Amino acid sequence: MSIPQSGGGVIESFDQLAGLMEQGCKPKSAWTIGTEHEKFGWLTDSRMPLPYAGERSISALFEGLQARFGWAPVREGGNVIGLQRNGANISLEPGGQFELSGAMMADMHATAAELRQHLEEVRTLAEPMGVRFMGIGAAPEWSHAQMPVMPKGRYRLMTDYMGRVGTHGTQMMYRTSTVQVNLDYASEADMVKKLRVAIALQPVATALFASSPFFDGGPNGHRSWRSRIWRGLDDSRTGMLPFAFDGDFGFQAYVDWVLDVPMYFVYRDGRYINALGQSFRDFLKGELPALPGEKPTLSDWADHMTTVFPEARVKKYIEMRGADCGDEAHINALPAFWVGLMYDQGALDAAWDLVKGFDAQTREALRVAASVSALKGEVNGLRLEALARAAVDLSRAGLKARGLGEESYLAPLAASLASGEVQADRWLRLYETEWQRDLSPIYEAASL
Repeated sequence: MSIPQSGGGVIESFDQLAGLMEQGCKPKSAWTIGTEHEKFGWLTDSRMPLPYAGERSISALFEGLQARFGWAPVREGGNVIGLQRNGANISLEPGGQFELSGAMMADMHATAAELRQHLEEVRTLAEPMGVRFMGIGAAPEWSHAQMPVMPKGRYRLMTDYMGRVGTHGTQMMYRTSTVQVNLDYASEADMVKKLRVAIALQPVATALFASSPFFDGGPNGHRSWRSRIWRGLDDSRTGMLPFAFDGDFGFQAYVDWVLDVPMYFVYRDGRYINALGQSFRDFLKGELPALPGEKPTLSDWADHMTTVFPEARVKKYIEMRGADCGDEAHINALPAFWVGLMYDQGALDAAWDLVKGFDAQTREALRVAASVSALKGEVNGLRLEALARAAVDLSRAGLKARGLGEESYLAPLAASLASGEVQADRWLRLYETEWQRDLSPIYEAASL
């Protein structure tokens, strides 16, 4: 979400809004996998977050990645705020979370190889600096005041707005990390089925990947505090999209919802123009207070689409957003889980059969139960562990049907189902026993 979007010229017809999503329709032979993950950098001597500038910093890493590994800089206002190479991007979340938005890959083996190369490049530069990175859903100890602030205009606007519309927005921006996957659809009908399955099973992903049981220096009462934060952010642009299960749902219904979400900004000539709380519908009429008389471009619309944050999001692909970041094996397991469910028709149909009877209240209750209790969560007799077991079995069958040997990437999820412990459970157990309620070992335990 961090890099300005490219969509096209001035919007001439209302139909172009849904058309942007329709452009994403691809034949199955062209479907790809795009994985994104965020991670926290920390200084090994002080266990403090990695700053943007200085000898040991994000900027120093950016310089090394350019000089040694051929990454090209992305600048804003004279600052390097990201890197690009071969279809992949490295970008910065508000608190310095170091994000790899991977290139679109043909299979899980290519995805895993890209991740391995990225982590090796980063370690090569970071370790001599006394810097490491950890894959964890929320910063376990750092306060908001301790987090670095990235020099990005978008985030300055969002920080102010988040403090006015919810209770946890700045926590999300500065102190959480996630892993996500972007997957393709063949048609509007295919998008609808995949989005419905994705939303209904996001609580399963939240449970299986829960890794944020600590916040502000101690246990927070949740296995995924990151998921809890999203429930206190901004109800107008987050959540489980109940309308996606209506009989007439499609591209246009999604457009109508996004149009009603208040704007954050308009990007012009390298700067972000404050449009906080204003209406994209007014923008279409040339009546946006921030830019009176000006009509939006498709790039403006593509930017606005990145400012909605439901549990699964549609652009020219579907983005699964419900998981905490974890170790390398879990980063790979997240795309494998969804590829198995989404890219084999038999698995997708069976997954829909698994969840089609859930009503909106059940889906939301599962979301809450997953954040609090992970696999031990239960809603009206429906156990998340049982639902997760069924979903992972379907994913495995879907991956086997692809015939590429990708099912091995589900190993961390199988281990959690066998033990009943996800990452958060294991860390809480260690915190109460071996760590003697001292959180300093979490940095090493969660390091990538």
